[in-house]
Amino acid sequence: MNKKALVFLATLCGVFTIDQLLKMVFLQGFRWNGDYFSLILTYNKGVAFSMFAFLDEYLKYLQLLLIFGVGCYLFFEKLFFKEHTIAIGIITGAAFGNVYDRFIHGGVVDYFFWHYGFEFAVFNFADVMIDVGVVLILWYSWRASKGVF
Repeated sequence: MNKKALVFLATLCGVFTIDQLLKMVFLQGFRWNGDYFSLILTYNKGVAFSMFAFLDEYLKYLQLLLIFGVGCYLFFEKLFFKEHTIAIGIITGAAFGNVYDRFIHGGVVDYFFWHYGFEFAVFNFADVMIDVGVVLILWYSWRASKGVF
């Protein structure tokens, strides 16, 4: 196994493990209410902002199919370990964490609720990591197009 593959797997496993450990804290009863945000427990039956919740049990299989499809594309196009190894590992680990929740808990375990000034969706570490991974890919792509790397 080459170095990039090991980095990818380590990143994937690290994000997945941290995500599941944080969720376990809330599943075991931890709660906190603050003035700006609260740490609560909720189960998201849909995807972002509870979209597609009507798909119920089919959603987790559609997500698995999507993850598998994108993974196959990246692998066969030789992009899987060529570019954005850490970012793809972050996104994949986070995606597996949320899909795992659907199979084990019946919905994605969410716990961070922003409620100061406006009420924002409840989200979790995996959701943030998906955003971080996408931002990393965009940033590296922008820098590469400018010839910075």
